[in-house]
Amino acid sequence: MATKAQKFRLALVQCLPGSNKVKNLQRAAEMVREAASNGAQVVSLPECFNSPYGTRYFPEYCEPVPDGDSTRMLSELAKETKTYLIGGSIPEKYQDKIYNTCSVFGPDGNQLALYRKLHLFDIDVPGKIKFTESDVLSPGQTPQTFDTEWCKFGLGICYDARFPELAGLYRNRGCKVLVYPGAFNMTTGPAHWELLARARSVDCQVYTAFCSVARDESATYVAWGHSLIVSPW
Repeated sequence: MATKAQKFRLALVQCLPGSNKVKNLQRAAEMVREAASNGAQVVSLPECFNSPYGTRYFPEYCEPVPDGDSTRMLSELAKETKTYLIGGSIPEKYQDKIYNTCSVFGPDGNQLALYRKLHLFDIDVPGKIKFTESDVLSPGQTPQTFDTEWCKFGLGICYDARFPELAGLYRNRGCKVLVYPGAFNMTTGPAHWELLARARSVDCQVYTAFCSVARDESATYVAWGHSLIVSPW
């Protein structure tokens, strides 16, 4: 990843969340430390890195931000590894609603951004997959960016990547990198995962990073995986 004058290393952590939240956090932390030890200065976790992905799981695994176990861990880990840590997403409990939320922490452990998924994943592909996030989740309202010493970053989560208007807004705000923690499935993944990452990069002339959870064939929701970073070219 580079501007005209500087380069930095961005790592995507493709971890495999299970039903045990404590173990999910421990494994994510191990992989972030590994990335940092290999020179990563910016690290992203995937969507729902602390829980299984599914509407039946969101109420059980949701927690407050930034005062829950997951975001406390992210803050401490960012400070420990001296990285900009993009906390994928977790189910966030706020008042009487649940959001799909990404928190970003700087090398000093302070929170730099809180982004709630704008476009909820409501899809029905006959004979293949039906999923309705809006049965449980509420949509966010505000795009979010954060600054580093290298460039400005824009945030989206999974289904947000299908909307070029959001990417264009970030481009117009001066972002050079767009990061989308995600969990495309075995229907939409082969069809659109790489296509959308490349489209957003070429459309907006930015770097685009899609960070997925790993694939678990035994899960109720099987992720495509294939995390990738795409250049403007």
